[in-house]
Amino acid sequence: MVRSMPLRGGRPQAPTAPTRRQLQNTVSSAEPQNQPSASEAVVLTTRDAALQRRRALTTAGKAATLVQGSIGGGRVRSARDQRQPGWVRRDKGATSVVPFNLSRSSLPITHRQHPLTDTAANARLRAYEQEVKGRFDRIVPLLQRVSALQHEPDFIEQAQRLTRAELGFDLPQHILERAWVRPLDMRALFAWCVFESHRLFSDRFFQDDPLDGAAGSAAARDFEQFLLDCGIHLLDVSPCADGRLAHTVAYALRIPFSAVRRRSHAGAMFDVENTVNRWVKTEHRRHREGMPNPSTEPTRYLKVVTYHFSSLDPQHQGCAAHGSNDELAASAGHQRLLDFREAVENSFCCGASVDLLLIGLDPDNDAIRVHPPSRDSEMVLDQWLCARELHAATASMTADQAMAQIAEAIEAGAPGPMEPGMVAFLTRLIANNCSQIDYVQDLHGAPYPDAGHAERFIGVGIGFKEVHLRNLTYFAHLDTVEEGAPDLDVGVKIFKGLNVSRDLPIPVVVRFDYSGRVPGARERAIADCQRVNQAIADRYGELVNQGLLHTCLTVRDRNQTAPAEVVGSTLAPPASGGSLIMLIVKVIKPLVSTNRIPDFEHKHLQVVQDGSAKKVAVDAVGAKPGDWVICVSSSAAREAAGSKSYPSDLTIVGIIDHWEPDPPKTPAPAPAPTPAPTANPTGGASA
Repeated sequence: MVRSMPLRGGRPQAPTAPTRRQLQNTVSSAEPQNQPSASEAVVLTTRDAALQRRRALTTAGKAATLVQGSIGGGRVRSARDQRQPGWVRRDKGATSVVPFNLSRSSLPITHRQHPLTDTAANARLRAYEQEVKGRFDRIVPLLQRVSALQHEPDFIEQAQRLTRAELGFDLPQHILERAWVRPLDMRALFAWCVFESHRLFSDRFFQDDPLDGAAGSAAARDFEQFLLDCGIHLLDVSPCADGRLAHTVAYALRIPFSAVRRRSHAGAMFDVENTVNRWVKTEHRRHREGMPNPSTEPTRYLKVVTYHFSSLDPQHQGCAAHGSNDELAASAGHQRLLDFREAVENSFCCGASVDLLLIGLDPDNDAIRVHPPSRDSEMVLDQWLCARELHAATASMTADQAMAQIAEAIEAGAPGPMEPGMVAFLTRLIANNCSQIDYVQDLHGAPYPDAGHAERFIGVGIGFKEVHLRNLTYFAHLDTVEEGAPDLDVGVKIFKGLNVSRDLPIPVVVRFDYSGRVPGARERAIADCQRVNQAIADRYGELVNQGLLHTCLTVRDRNQTAPAEVVGSTLAPPASGGSLIMLIVKVIKPLVSTNRIPDFEHKHLQVVQDGSAKKVAVDAVGAKPGDWVICVSSSAAREAAGSKSYPSDLTIVGIIDHWEPDPPKTPAPAPAPTPAPTANPTGGASA
């Protein structure tokens, strides 16, 4: 029932929004010709009026407009109506409108689920987001409680009990033990909690597949087949490195993460040469292995750029890499796509196998805008499909009707004829995004409360496959700090506002993924971590010296499902000075050095085999050639050798009685020990 406004002058005032009868009369007067039968006219115009009234009442702002002859965001056109459909956005367009005020509407505005919304997936994704972010958000309240306990007699026991209950891990014992002689180092504890929280969600991501998108999963297989059916053999997405876009694949687009190549870059400015190399590898695998399909199949490599913009604060919360200029962000991404296609064409004369797609994402509400490409990948930057408008336009339809309406809108919004596979692909993306629009609405009741940056840590290096949550990580993709200095400087500037302003440190996780199939790759990845860590310490020395920047070094084998491995940290205990790494290796032969520095002493040395690499280890237990032994590295190796200052990074600490490598290999006969040569007066080493 529609309630009238209070009496004024003895007459009831009309409600703010027009009634169905008023809208019905408006539509009738606008199209007086070619009317259907009387009974059909009543049904059609009444339904039209109801739909248009509903859209008007749910449109944000005080001065909403009603588009005559169409439903905004949906394609309801006849032969008589040749105007541009309402779902196509242009900078300029003349439309006749009937304005009315919604600021004092007497009808309640309620949210209803879209027919395309996957409620089960929304519930699962919501539980995962709250689990991961909830642990990070509990760090500060937990440490406040710990700080209040530091003078209690059983402080350490209480602190560890609280931390295990709230966060699921222990605090570093060596920091807690110093609380009686100096103030508790809360900055170090905060950084430790961030690093441990990252470790826990990284472990769960790779072990439990909480997003249901791992390689080989049912969702991944179904989507990969869908891509092939659409004529796409590889989907390559480059979102902006902004932490508000980290969830683009798994949440906003609802794509299984293993079915897409994702690499974030500031401003979505991906490396063209690297992408060309990826294209070459993909086509080579299709030719040699027929994976994911034979090279004779007429499928394409689809490169996608995802830029972002802000609907709430476009002047300040847009893409920082492009000065919050939406037009610049879109045009720069589009130009980078064209450069990639040109590079492929110039190098291999096969540009037809490369398709391009430009997508915008509003991080305020996760609604996407799609620039539909024609058959030759032509796109118009000032013309797009708004998923939020299509969501509103199709909310009252059935699922099948909504899908058909979206597909029709996509074809109508393209600058030319489209490939049927691209239409199907974009239809699914927009349908998936409808779920995300409802997800944000249900979770927050409005746009995200953190419209700006609210990341929990900085990720530096190459990797972070496990990060798929909004505002969790600011990512700086780099091989060297010098190369990625601008991105890293932006991240540090952001965290000076988020953390340093509250006297909290900047947590930086350094990650280098490697291929375990390549000999020595792990060692090189660790060396890369250490090199970048030193460069960060040099570049931000003042923050490091004040305890306002801490780092955690991690590596991961990208060919395995195992989680990341911590190989170092600025928070390591003084007794070990770094992470303890234990190795099982085989002794090959002794190494004799006839000239040594005094600190090296005269300890026995052994050549050991670690996979395909040979290393030199200090022998503290008297191992023989052919023995399988346990080695420790880092400062633990120095302590095992007899002194914290001993110049060694690998020490044999135990002999394994029975050991057979996995997979079993026939052991080669151990060579006889090489006798030590006669003393060499000039010095040198011989094996």
